[in-house]
Amino acid sequence: MKTLSGLDASFLYLECAEMPMHVGSLHLYELPAGFQGSFHRAVQRHVAARLHLAPLFHQQLASMPLNVGHPAWVQAGQVDLDLHVCKAASKKLSRHEVQAHCAQLHGQLLDRSRPLWEFHIFDHVSAPKGKRYVAFYSKIHHAALDGKAGTVLANALLDLSATPREVPPPAAKSSGRQRKELSAAAMVGQVLTGSLSQYMKLARGLPAALSAASSTLLQRLHHAPDTRQAAPFFAPLTRFNVAVTPQRSFATASLPFAPCRAIAKALGISFNDLLLWLCSTALRQYLLQYDSVPKKSLVAAMPVSLREDQNLDLNTQASMTLVQLGTQYADPQKRLQAILTSSGKVKDAMLKLKGILPTDYPSLLAPWLVGGVSKALFKTYSATGLSARLPMPSNLVISNVPGPQVPLYLAGARMLTFHPMSIVMHGVALNITVQTYAGSVDFGLIADQQAVPSEHLQHIADALEQAFALAQQLFPNAAPKPDSTPPAPRVKPTRKRSSAVTTGTQAQD
Repeated sequence: MKTLSGLDASFLYLECAEMPMHVGSLHLYELPAGFQGSFHRAVQRHVAARLHLAPLFHQQLASMPLNVGHPAWVQAGQVDLDLHVCKAASKKLSRHEVQAHCAQLHGQLLDRSRPLWEFHIFDHVSAPKGKRYVAFYSKIHHAALDGKAGTVLANALLDLSATPREVPPPAAKSSGRQRKELSAAAMVGQVLTGSLSQYMKLARGLPAALSAASSTLLQRLHHAPDTRQAAPFFAPLTRFNVAVTPQRSFATASLPFAPCRAIAKALGISFNDLLLWLCSTALRQYLLQYDSVPKKSLVAAMPVSLREDQNLDLNTQASMTLVQLGTQYADPQKRLQAILTSSGKVKDAMLKLKGILPTDYPSLLAPWLVGGVSKALFKTYSATGLSARLPMPSNLVISNVPGPQVPLYLAGARMLTFHPMSIVMHGVALNITVQTYAGSVDFGLIADQQAVPSEHLQHIADALEQAFALAQQLFPNAAPKPDSTPPAPRVKPTRKRSSAVTTGTQAQD
């Protein structure tokens, strides 16, 4: 039994029908020539042979007695793959139809009585003549999946060639008696001991945290151009800042990685700053077309990893930072400068706070306190119309996930795209997550269907591609040289290449 950290448990406490707390992704795959049968069945067989390689495949939640503390992960019984690896549709679908189907699936809660993951397979997707495409949608609860757990999962499922590698068999089960489950008293004792340890840790770190936070606040006030920028830490009200429903809209966009990286390098900015500028430019174009651009800048919340380099714990260790997007400026250069100024302050602040920001909190009574309070607040927010008047710290979430630059394979099929699908919450109804993969920058845009209908969200996705074209026009000398950045390899890797597959969750520079 492994007790969840406070941050991971929070995803369970915050979850409700309108706010599922799972993350996912949509992948397009190309089947190899001569492939016979159902890709859905091939994936089921593939996963069955690798269930033992990733803990999240065979762990499920167990509550503490009377919910006195964070729940724990325990070994599940037999995993029914017909419930976890599902066939999504029988007929051939276009890519937009697949996206709409995934949006519907993404708004549905996972069953907490089973391991918190699902895969949905689309066996027939429209493809160019002579090719066969399939699609794969993953859905995993955020309580079970952070960057390190995602790396373990990717290593378990994916290969570096069309020929799946051989994996070691599961360890033989002990022939002795199984260890008895902890008694209720022992579980409560574990909660009390863990909570006491957390209180002591928080007390020890409080002086340093207060000092760093005060320093960061004073620096922000000192550098702010005027009091209006320094005092209110709230974003302007927009159509993105409303109470959400269970319905989702989903759209995608893809850009070439090498030119994006070359533009960022030529400008002397980070890849992440360029992505923020692309999102800012697209959002401004959208708001000009359908609404009005606020006089104040839109504010993006960005996840930032707090994990130390040597930390291999399979729990979430991240925080959120706020960056102004400069959307009030029509001049793209001014928009970029506003982003650089804001993100620079964020980076300075995170250097001071990274080592002391807590990623856990005491377990005692947390399900009652955190879960009860948050649900009451969200219910009030959604039922009373506060969303039309109450400003939020951010307008949307933008996340940048670095991924592998070599092609990956699942059950013999080559992955062509890697579009993330993340979380929207009451008050923040739009999320843009970016995954770099095999020479491509793949955007996944998820939103509440009522706040941003599917056709509107696709307009934002299209505007991202238009923003990239604008960047190429503004910075024509930033194009990569023919031999400076070779394209991602599209051939079968040699036997000497490692079979490990790595992904991450921190913003990449």
